[in-house]
Amino acid sequence: MARFEDSTVMVTGAAGGLGLAIATAFAVEGAHVVLVDRDAGRLEEAAQALRAQGATCEAHPADLGDEAAIVQLCAAFCDAHERLDVLVNNAGLAYGEVANGFFGLGLAKWQHFLAINAIAPLLLAEHLRAPLARAGGLIVNQSSMASHVPGTAYGVTKATLNAMTFGLASQLAGDGIRCVAIAPGLMETQASLGALGEDTMRGLTEMQLAPARRGTPEDIANACLFLASKEGSFINNTVLPVDAGNRLRGYRG
Repeated sequence: MARFEDSTVMVTGAAGGLGLAIATAFAVEGAHVVLVDRDAGRLEEAAQALRAQGATCEAHPADLGDEAAIVQLCAAFCDAHERLDVLVNNAGLAYGEVANGFFGLGLAKWQHFLAINAIAPLLLAEHLRAPLARAGGLIVNQSSMASHVPGTAYGVTKATLNAMTFGLASQLAGDGIRCVAIAPGLMETQASLGALGEDTMRGLTEMQLAPARRGTPEDIANACLFLASKEGSFINNTVLPVDAGNRLRGYRG
Protein backbone atom coordinates (compact mmCIF):
# COMPACT_ATOMS: atom_id res chain seq x y z
CA MET A 1 0.00 0.00 0.00
CA ALA A 2 1.29 3.46 -0.92
CA ARG A 3 2.10 5.61 2.12
CA PHE A 4 -0.44 8.32 1.33
CA GLU A 5 -3.26 6.32 -0.19
CA ASP A 6 -6.62 7.83 0.84
CA SER A 7 -4.89 11.12 1.71
CA THR A 8 -5.62 14.53 0.19
CA VAL A 9 -2.77 16.97 -0.30
CA MET A 10 -2.96 20.60 -1.47
CA VAL A 11 0.15 22.18 -2.99
CA THR A 12 0.30 25.85 -3.95
CA GLY A 13 2.64 27.10 -6.64
CA ALA A 14 2.24 23.67 -8.20
CA ALA A 15 2.51 24.48 -11.91
CA GLY A 16 6.26 23.82 -11.96
CA GLY A 17 9.51 23.75 -10.01
CA LEU A 18 9.44 22.72 -6.37
CA GLY A 19 5.64 22.72 -6.18
CA LEU A 20 5.17 20.28 -9.05
CA ALA A 21 7.91 18.02 -7.67
CA ILE A 22 6.18 17.94 -4.28
CA ALA A 23 2.77 17.26 -5.83
CA THR A 24 4.24 14.50 -8.01
CA ALA A 25 5.94 12.83 -5.04
CA PHE A 26 2.70 12.70 -3.07
CA ALA A 27 0.77 11.48 -6.12
CA VAL A 28 3.26 8.65 -6.65
CA GLU A 29 2.67 7.66 -3.03
CA GLY A 30 -1.08 7.40 -3.65
CA ALA A 31 -2.39 10.79 -2.53
CA HIS A 32 -5.11 12.75 -4.27
CA VAL A 33 -3.38 16.05 -5.03
CA VAL A 34 -4.99 19.46 -5.32
CA LEU A 35 -2.83 21.76 -7.45
CA VAL A 36 -3.04 25.53 -6.99
CA ASP A 37 -1.27 28.18 -9.06
CA ARG A 38 -2.03 31.56 -10.60
CA ASP A 39 -0.85 30.37 -14.05
CA ALA A 40 -3.95 28.51 -15.25
CA GLY A 41 -2.38 27.23 -18.47
CA ARG A 42 0.73 25.72 -16.90
CA LEU A 43 -1.37 24.42 -14.01
CA GLU A 44 -3.62 22.43 -16.33
CA GLU A 45 -0.58 21.05 -18.15
CA ALA A 46 0.82 19.88 -14.81
CA ALA A 47 -2.48 18.25 -13.90
CA GLN A 48 -2.70 16.48 -17.23
CA ALA A 49 0.86 15.19 -16.84
CA LEU A 50 0.04 13.76 -13.41
CA ARG A 51 -3.16 12.15 -14.68
CA ALA A 52 -1.19 10.56 -17.52
CA GLN A 53 0.94 8.89 -14.83
CA GLY A 54 -2.19 7.47 -13.19
CA ALA A 55 -2.55 10.08 -10.44
CA THR A 56 -5.82 11.55 -9.27
CA CYS A 57 -5.67 15.31 -9.06
CA GLU A 58 -7.54 18.54 -9.57
CA ALA A 59 -6.37 22.00 -10.61
CA HIS A 60 -7.53 25.29 -9.09
CA PRO A 61 -6.17 28.52 -10.60
CA ALA A 62 -5.94 31.18 -7.90
CA ASP A 63 -4.02 34.39 -7.23
CA LEU A 64 -2.89 34.08 -3.63
CA GLY A 65 -2.26 37.80 -3.47
CA ASP A 66 -6.05 38.26 -3.56
CA GLU A 67 -7.87 37.45 -0.31
CA ALA A 68 -11.18 36.93 -2.09
CA ALA A 69 -9.53 34.33 -4.35
CA ILE A 70 -8.16 32.51 -1.29
CA VAL A 71 -11.60 32.45 0.36
CA GLN A 72 -13.19 31.17 -2.86
CA LEU A 73 -10.53 28.47 -3.27
CA CYS A 74 -10.96 27.24 0.29
CA ALA A 75 -14.75 27.27 0.09
CA ALA A 76 -14.64 25.19 -3.09
CA PHE A 77 -12.26 22.74 -1.46
CA CYS A 78 -14.41 22.41 1.67
CA ASP A 79 -17.51 21.81 -0.44
CA ALA A 80 -15.77 18.93 -2.23
CA HIS A 81 -13.62 17.38 0.50
CA GLU A 82 -14.22 16.40 4.09
CA ARG A 83 -10.56 16.39 5.12
CA LEU A 84 -7.17 17.75 4.13
CA ASP A 85 -4.18 15.73 5.24
CA VAL A 86 -1.39 18.02 4.06
CA LEU A 87 -1.27 21.67 3.01
CA VAL A 88 2.01 22.68 1.35
CA ASN A 89 2.33 26.46 1.11
CA ASN A 90 4.92 26.53 -1.64
CA ALA A 91 3.77 29.49 -3.75
CA GLY A 92 5.91 32.59 -3.42
CA LEU A 93 7.87 35.40 -5.04
CA ALA A 94 11.61 34.73 -5.07
CA TYR A 95 13.32 36.65 -7.88
CA GLY A 96 13.31 40.13 -9.31
CA GLU A 97 12.64 43.18 -7.13
CA VAL A 98 11.79 41.14 -4.05
CA ALA A 99 15.38 39.84 -3.94
CA ASN A 100 17.23 43.04 -4.82
CA GLY A 101 17.32 44.97 -1.55
CA PHE A 102 15.26 46.96 0.94
CA PHE A 103 14.97 50.44 -0.47
CA GLY A 104 12.99 51.99 -3.29
CA LEU A 105 10.15 49.49 -3.17
CA GLY A 106 7.43 51.57 -1.54
CA LEU A 107 4.58 50.44 0.66
CA ALA A 108 2.47 48.79 -2.04
CA LYS A 109 5.24 46.45 -3.18
CA TRP A 110 6.19 45.54 0.39
CA GLN A 111 2.55 44.73 1.10
CA HIS A 112 2.33 42.63 -2.07
CA PHE A 113 5.48 40.64 -1.28
CA LEU A 114 4.39 40.00 2.30
CA ALA A 115 0.85 39.13 1.23
CA ILE A 116 1.97 36.33 -1.08
CA ASN A 117 5.00 35.01 0.80
CA ALA A 118 3.73 35.21 4.38
CA ILE A 119 0.07 36.21 4.78
CA ALA A 120 -1.44 33.88 2.16
CA PRO A 121 -0.21 30.75 4.04
CA LEU A 122 -1.85 32.10 7.19
CA LEU A 123 -5.16 32.75 5.41
CA LEU A 124 -5.12 29.32 3.78
CA ALA A 125 -4.53 27.69 7.16
CA GLU A 126 -7.36 29.71 8.67
CA HIS A 127 -9.91 28.89 5.98
CA LEU A 128 -8.86 25.23 5.72
CA ARG A 129 -8.67 24.70 9.48
CA ALA A 130 -11.75 22.46 9.67
CA PRO A 131 -10.68 19.85 7.06
CA LEU A 132 -7.11 19.93 8.42
CA ALA A 133 -8.42 19.29 11.93
CA ARG A 134 -10.55 16.35 10.77
CA ALA A 135 -7.43 14.76 9.29
CA GLY A 136 -5.06 15.64 12.14
CA GLY A 137 -3.20 17.26 9.29
CA LEU A 138 0.11 18.91 8.54
CA ILE A 139 0.96 22.36 7.18
CA VAL A 140 4.33 22.74 5.47
CA ASN A 141 5.47 26.30 4.74
CA GLN A 142 8.17 26.80 2.12
CA SER A 143 10.75 29.09 3.72
CA SER A 144 14.33 29.69 2.56
CA MET A 145 17.91 29.84 3.78
CA ALA A 146 17.47 33.58 3.16
CA SER A 147 15.19 33.72 6.21
CA HIS A 148 18.14 33.25 8.58
CA VAL A 149 19.94 36.52 7.81
CA PRO A 150 17.40 38.74 6.03
CA GLY A 151 18.98 41.39 3.82
CA THR A 152 16.33 41.82 1.14
CA ALA A 153 12.57 41.98 1.01
CA TYR A 154 12.59 38.29 0.09
CA GLY A 155 14.51 37.36 3.23
CA VAL A 156 12.20 39.47 5.37
CA THR A 157 9.11 37.78 3.94
CA LYS A 158 10.59 34.35 4.63
CA ALA A 159 11.63 35.31 8.15
CA THR A 160 8.04 36.48 8.61
CA LEU A 161 6.85 33.12 7.31
CA ASN A 162 9.03 31.37 9.90
CA ALA A 163 7.34 33.43 12.60
CA MET A 164 3.94 32.57 11.10
CA THR A 165 4.93 28.90 11.25
CA PHE A 166 5.64 29.07 14.97
CA GLY A 167 2.42 31.02 15.59
CA LEU A 168 0.30 28.61 13.57
CA ALA A 169 1.80 25.58 15.30
CA SER A 170 0.75 27.08 18.62
CA GLN A 171 -2.69 28.22 17.48
CA LEU A 172 -3.59 24.92 15.80
CA ALA A 173 -2.06 22.45 18.25
CA GLY A 174 -5.37 22.00 20.03
CA ASP A 175 -6.89 20.79 16.75
CA GLY A 176 -4.17 18.18 16.30
CA ILE A 177 -2.67 20.10 13.37
CA ARG A 178 1.11 20.30 13.05
CA CYS A 179 2.88 23.18 11.31
CA VAL A 180 6.50 23.15 10.14
CA ALA A 181 8.62 24.99 7.59
CA ILE A 182 11.31 23.82 5.20
CA ALA A 183 14.19 26.19 4.40
CA PRO A 184 15.73 25.10 1.09
CA GLY A 185 19.22 26.08 0.11
CA LEU A 186 20.27 26.44 -3.50
CA MET A 187 17.94 24.33 -5.65
CA GLU A 188 18.58 23.62 -9.32
CA THR A 189 15.35 24.70 -10.98
CA GLN A 190 14.60 26.53 -14.21
CA ALA A 191 13.78 29.62 -12.16
CA SER A 192 17.07 29.62 -10.22
CA LEU A 193 19.17 28.90 -13.30
CA GLY A 194 17.41 31.64 -15.23
CA ALA A 195 17.74 34.22 -12.47
CA LEU A 196 21.25 33.44 -11.19
CA GLY A 197 23.17 32.02 -14.14
CA GLU A 198 25.59 29.12 -14.22
CA ASP A 199 28.60 30.93 -12.73
CA THR A 200 26.69 32.10 -9.66
CA MET A 201 25.10 28.68 -9.24
CA ARG A 202 28.53 27.05 -9.31
CA GLY A 203 29.93 29.46 -6.73
CA LEU A 204 27.01 28.92 -4.38
CA THR A 205 27.27 25.16 -4.70
CA GLU A 206 30.90 25.41 -3.57
CA MET A 207 29.70 27.11 -0.36
CA GLN A 208 27.88 23.95 0.70
CA LEU A 209 29.46 21.70 3.29
CA ALA A 210 28.40 18.86 1.01
CA PRO A 211 29.32 20.38 -2.37
CA ALA A 212 29.32 17.22 -4.46
CA ARG A 213 25.96 18.09 -6.03
CA ARG A 214 23.30 20.75 -6.15
CA GLY A 215 19.96 20.45 -4.47
CA THR A 216 17.05 19.28 -6.57
CA PRO A 217 13.29 19.72 -6.31
CA GLU A 218 13.14 16.07 -5.33
CA ASP A 219 15.20 16.81 -2.20
CA ILE A 220 12.47 19.18 -1.01
CA ALA A 221 9.72 16.77 -2.06
CA ASN A 222 11.37 13.99 -0.05
CA ALA A 223 11.53 16.23 3.00
CA CYS A 224 7.80 16.92 2.65
CA LEU A 225 7.05 13.21 2.37
CA PHE A 226 9.05 12.47 5.50
CA LEU A 227 7.40 15.22 7.54
CA ALA A 228 3.95 14.01 6.47
CA SER A 229 4.74 10.36 7.17
CA LYS A 230 4.38 8.36 10.35
CA GLU A 231 8.16 8.56 10.76
CA GLY A 232 8.01 12.37 10.83
CA SER A 233 4.89 12.69 12.95
CA PHE A 234 6.71 13.84 16.12
CA ILE A 235 8.16 16.90 14.36
CA ASN A 236 6.31 20.17 14.91
CA ASN A 237 6.90 23.93 15.29
CA THR A 238 10.31 24.07 13.61
CA VAL A 239 12.13 25.22 10.48
CA LEU A 240 13.98 22.36 8.80
CA PRO A 241 17.02 23.39 6.70
CA VAL A 242 17.52 21.37 3.53
CA ASP A 243 20.63 23.05 2.18
CA ALA A 244 23.60 20.65 2.39
CA GLY A 245 24.86 22.60 5.41
CA ASN A 246 25.23 25.75 3.33
CA ARG A 247 27.58 28.19 5.05
CA LEU A 248 26.06 31.05 3.08
CA ARG A 249 22.69 30.98 4.84
CA GLY A 250 21.21 34.38 4.20
CA TYR A 251 22.07 34.53 0.50
CA ARG A 252 19.54 36.76 -1.30
CA GLY A 253 18.20 37.65 2.06
